[in-house]
This record gives sequence, structure tokens and C-alpha cells, in this order.
Amino acid sequence: MPIYPAVAKSAGVGGKVVLQVSVNPSGVVVATKVLSGPAMLRQAAVDALRRWKYRPATLNGTPVAVDITVTMSFHN
Repeated sequence: MPIYPAVAKSAGVGGKVVLQVSVNPSGVVVATKVLSGPAMLRQAAVDALRRWKYRPATLNGTPVAVDITVTMSFHN
């Protein structure tokens, strides 16, 4: 789970952060790019994604790198 920034929470800032994520064949997040979302929440979303580990995607039984879109929601 992402850590909700205290300053954003106290300011009542919430919403969705949409990110483009590159995952390597081992399931490790290797790159992130914020596509949209409140500025106060973007870094928290990126930090959370960098801690995630995915089950590797496969093509014909072989692990492959993939790019995916992830949406994180922050609500008070």
C-alpha cells in the first residue's frame, strides 16, 4: 500500500495517480512514469510501486518484460 503523505492528507488532497510502469522478466519494477494525478501524491505512488514485485509475464512459457498502466487511489 502507498503511504499517504501527511501534508496531502491534512490538506484534503485525494484522487487517483496513473502511472506507466516497466516490469522486467523477473517481475521487478525497473521504470515508472507518472501520467496523471495530484502533484502531492505522485511521489508516494512511485515509491509504493518501486517496492512491488510482480509475477513475471510470459510469452510461450518464457518470462518477458512488459509495460503496464497502474492506477493508485488515495482517499481520506
